[in-house]
Amino acid sequence: MSSMPKPLTEADDEVFYPESDGQPMGETDWHILALMLLRQALDDAFADQADVYVGSDLFFYYVEGDPSANTAPDGMVVKGVGKHLRRTFKTWVEKAIPSVMIEICSQKTWKEDLGAKRLLYERLRVAEYFVFDPEARYLKPPLRGFRLRGGKYQLLAAAADGSLTSKELGLRLVAEGHMLRLIDARTGKPILTRQERADLAEQQKEQERQSKEQEKQRADLAEQHAQQQEQRAEHEKQRADALAAELAHGCGPRAAARTNDPANICGDGQMAETEPCPRNRNRSH
Repeated sequence: MSSMPKPLTEADDEVFYPESDGQPMGETDWHILALMLLRQALDDAFADQADVYVGSDLFFYYVEGDPSANTAPDGMVVKGVGKHLRRTFKTWVEKAIPSVMIEICSQKTWKEDLGAKRLLYERLRVAEYFVFDPEARYLKPPLRGFRLRGGKYQLLAAAADGSLTSKELGLRLVAEGHMLRLIDARTGKPILTRQERADLAEQQKEQERQSKEQEKQRADLAEQHAQQQEQRAEHEKQRADALAAELAHGCGPRAAARTNDPANICGDGQMAETEPCPRNRNRSH
């Protein structure tokens, strides 16, 4: 009984598949920045999905035994494979085709991106293909998308804001200056850049600090108010105690008021006799 053939792995390859063409990238700052932000956004969007691989500028080989049959897309998303790091992507090893390809075009690539590469990805049956011009010089509008229908790419209609929806990714793609913004199609929330997340975290940290400071100030004011209330209560108590003591001896302010009361003055203008203050009576003896 013959044994089952062993699945082909990268170590089994007898044909040499280069990992680089040895040529400098030679791209503009806009292209490199857009590529970097796109890769990070895709990584973040699928961070929780272990069977979704995101690649960028990785040699993609699609014909076993023919190293010349390759391309290096700016972005690709492959479902049903692991996230492990790769030197190249070979379709016959991975047993998978990317669901989405994305190219960031430039002056020297935009014609190929819309021509030969679009036809290649269509032939490979890549479900969706997007082309983005970060300078908005070569594509009008700067974002175009295609979806495979009946084996042929059909141009996607853009929304009012120029965005395109990727069913494969569950994301909306929209040109935002030199960046291709990704938005969760279900929640409508944008996939923030790493810098935006850092800035937001710093803002939240500062807001928390200010909130704690305001709480402390309110607590200090409440304590001051309580102390003032306590002092006023103590002062009122002292006044009440003093007044009670004076009334108990009959010589307080009210007793003095009785002395000056006209009802205590006789008809001849003489003061009516009143009972002297106990303290004064003691002095007379």
